[in-house]
Amino acid sequence: MNKFLGDRYQAFSAGTQATEVNSFAEEAMKEIGVDISSHYSKHLNEIKSMDFDHVVTVCDSANENCPVYLTGGNHIHKSFNDPTAFIGNDKEKLNYFKDTGNQIKEWIFKSFD
Repeated sequence: MNKFLGDRYQAFSAGTQATEVNSFAEEAMKEIGVDISSHYSKHLNEIKSMDFDHVVTVCDSANENCPVYLTGGNHIHKSFNDPTAFIGNDKEKLNYFKDTGNQIKEWIFKSFD
């Protein structure tokens, strides 16, 4: 969102569980020109004091567990398969991350552009 529509939106990312940035996500993002090597996994508590125009959830678990304290004028849910759950060899996993990223990118342009 920030790379492609950053002139109109500022996106923040957090989850219901903080883990670590997945190396396949890092590689997939690098291939589209986005360096997330310095990013870290954030829990929703780190952004709970912020106000948002939109609160977007992209997996069913987050949609069901997203705390009501996140304030946003518009809650949007779009379910995508979780690429971390994909089972395969490293090449297949990377391709799955890329495919999921492309699906998200297409949805962002369709919904927000």
